[in-house]
Amino acid sequence: MKSYIIYILIALTIFSCNNEDKVETEITKLETNVVIERFDKAFVETPISELPKLKKAFPFMFPKKYKDTFWIVQKQDTLQIELHEETNKAFKSLKKEKIEIEDLFKHLKYYFKGFKEPRVVTTTSSVDYRNKVIVTDTITLISLDTYLGEKHHFYEGIQNYIRVNMDPGQIVVDLAEKYAEKNIYQAKRKTLLDEFIYTGKILYFKDKMIPFKTDAEKIGYTEAQLDWARVNEEYIWRYFVDRELLYSTDSKLPNRFINPAPFSKFYLEEIDVDSPGKIGQYIGWQIVRAFMKNNDVTLQEMLNETSENIFNKAKFKPRR
Repeated sequence: MKSYIIYILIALTIFSCNNEDKVETEITKLETNVVIERFDKAFVETPISELPKLKKAFPFMFPKKYKDTFWIVQKQDTLQIELHEETNKAFKSLKKEKIEIEDLFKHLKYYFKGFKEPRVVTTTSSVDYRNKVIVTDTITLISLDTYLGEKHHFYEGIQNYIRVNMDPGQIVVDLAEKYAEKNIYQAKRKTLLDEFIYTGKILYFKDKMIPFKTDAEKIGYTEAQLDWARVNEEYIWRYFVDRELLYSTDSKLPNRFINPAPFSKFYLEEIDVDSPGKIGQYIGWQIVRAFMKNNDVTLQEMLNETSENIFNKAKFKPRR
């Protein structure tokens, strides 16, 4: 009997893998044409006399409340010139980034039939790492000066847990996250479980849209941090359950377990120092993965499902 069950499990695993391979094959056949427009270069290199032409080509980059004198000063500003030089040095070519963005767009086309490729425009933002990418229905903005590599001197004074993801490889990850936010419906988040499921949806969305990225890259962990989360998954889950935190509405909990931070705040000496931040996102991810594995639903249906239903139907069991 035991060997029969093992056989069934192996067969189901093989079937699932074959099905995923078939989907990925279909996705690779989709056509997409990404042109990355280097506004960051054009702004610095365009002569002042041709500023009107630049404004006409990129009207969304020039808010009307600013007069031309403002942009002329910006073009001559030493910080802006240095940003341009360092960005050009780091991004002599965007070939790899273009391939990854095209791959993301193909997956978005496959799963969301109404998706249309936006204009992809690069810029600089005086290292505004809180707004590294901006996504609308028609335009995608990428601030290249927030992806120069964690050791870049521009980032001195920025905490390490933030710097570690200021890397070129994270551009497509951040884009996928913004598209996830645009496609997720969830009522106002009140409980810690709501936060778990919402961020879990975002990470599962990344599973589907950027499967070429590692789990560590999707969540913004190092491989060592991801290993820690996996090894301690049962212990972490028991911590939330035993302290009855899942349905707590304590407004301090997201900062302790959801938001980016150097470590998660369990307030336990033996665990806080070693734990990565946003451990609640990791747990929510595993719950959503369990829900999708144990229920016959589409990606869109999951994205619109309530956190309570996802949790109840997930039959989540932490790894031991």
